[in-house]
Amino acid sequence: MKIQSSGASPNKKNNHSGKGTHSSASGRRSKGKTTMTRRQFLVRGAATVIGAGLLTSGYAWQGEPNWIQVTKLKLSFKDIPSAFSGMKVVHFSDTHLGFNKDARDLARLAERIAKEEPDLICFTGDIVDSNPEDLVDAIPVLAELNAPLGKYAVLGNHDFKNTKRIIELFTSAGFRVLRNESYLLKRGGAVMAVTGLDDLLHGEPDPVKALKGVPAGTFTVLMMHEPDYADIAQAHSFHLQLSGHSHGGQIRLPFLGAPFTPYGSQKYINGLYYTDTKRMPVYVNRGFGETVMPFRFLCRPELTVLTLRHSSDE
Repeated sequence: MKIQSSGASPNKKNNHSGKGTHSSASGRRSKGKTTMTRRQFLVRGAATVIGAGLLTSGYAWQGEPNWIQVTKLKLSFKDIPSAFSGMKVVHFSDTHLGFNKDARDLARLAERIAKEEPDLICFTGDIVDSNPEDLVDAIPVLAELNAPLGKYAVLGNHDFKNTKRIIELFTSAGFRVLRNESYLLKRGGAVMAVTGLDDLLHGEPDPVKALKGVPAGTFTVLMMHEPDYADIAQAHSFHLQLSGHSHGGQIRLPFLGAPFTPYGSQKYINGLYYTDTKRMPVYVNRGFGETVMPFRFLCRPELTVLTLRHSSDE
């Protein structure tokens, strides 16, 4: 792992027991039978009925998927260097190009990103839905994005059809793809780090390897596609985790929330959370694109803007 420098509220309970969300650092899903509770049966039955209605709903198909929500948050940390206090991190995720979104859609999102004048841009995985070549037309759009502290990305589970090609394309657009590695940022004589871990489902996340070479006590932002990994990540020297993967459920039901979320996002699903032990903040972006179904309902595509401050600046 190379360290480089640049000058420039949960709506589901975690069903896992033991330490953290996963039984081991690799987080592999254990094989075995599961029992559906009566509530789960009713929720899934309702989701099926409502989902069938959504198939003919113009709002869920042509409306909400194109209605971007910009979420702005301010987070305070006692360990962030004063030189970085006030920095603006723009976080987007899960564009799933090639399914229900293309380069023209991404251009609309890029306009919103540019308007926020970010200091740092973070993308947390699933740039394509399947085919790496679906990213090609979007490279000029991604290349136009600018941030003085850089543009960084991690891979998601949908990006593993040809990781070499995905990384090559990202790099041509000026993004650094981090796979179990960190990058040191410098400003005003101070240093902070951005760390990216490999995907949980198809890769081998290794936080120890990723943090090798990061000076002890360095304020570090972690990018990890699957948010539930936060229960493992909190044991390491990360101060904030940014994730995607869940799409917020993509379809949410009134009073019930998201009937379905993917493995790796069954505890942390949508918005800001804090881990149970370390109280490390975890932000789960709902993503920009869609997968499986070209619908969103009560779950608009999201762009997140986080302003990080030193606690003394409040």
